[in-house]
Amino acid sequence: MIRDLILKNRSYRRFYQEVAIELETLRGLVDLARLSASSGNIQPLKYFLSCQPEKNGLIFPHLAWAGYIKDWPGPSEGERPSAYIIVLGDREIAQSFGPDYGIVAQSILLGATERGLGGCMIASIKKEGLRNALNIPLRYEILLVIALGKPKEKVVIETVGPDGDIRYWRDSDGVHHVPKRSLDEIIIG
Repeated sequence: MIRDLILKNRSYRRFYQEVAIELETLRGLVDLARLSASSGNIQPLKYFLSCQPEKNGLIFPHLAWAGYIKDWPGPSEGERPSAYIIVLGDREIAQSFGPDYGIVAQSILLGATERGLGGCMIASIKKEGLRNALNIPLRYEILLVIALGKPKEKVVIETVGPDGDIRYWRDSDGVHHVPKRSLDEIIIG
């Protein structure tokens, strides 16, 4: 069961933008994050939630979407996320956020997948522009943006070819291909 959930949990970058995500759904996903492991149980993360089109419009221009797909500025209007969760580190609690934000991001995305949604972790962020657009206080370090919505694209996993190229790509039908190294290649002992 967990394997199926992980296989469905891909990095989606195109969504049915008109399919709304309710604030209570975002709160439920953050509750999964809250219950996840935290280094030293310090729990230094906070979350900024957005599911309103106007607020989403303030977030979108500050994100980069797919580094390997050249000349693609991200999803077009109508294919943009319906919601975002911005993961923040509270500097009044800690100065380093270790693996915590990766752990919570995976928990959020697995929870979204279970609900028939999809998402993408985005770390390529124009942080100061986003901070100013949303009036995020300086005490919070912007760590990650999780884009969420009803997926509008097909993502398939493939085995990395003999050339070792791990770059994802889209075919002429818009299918997103993601090469993964084989199990034998990553186990060294």
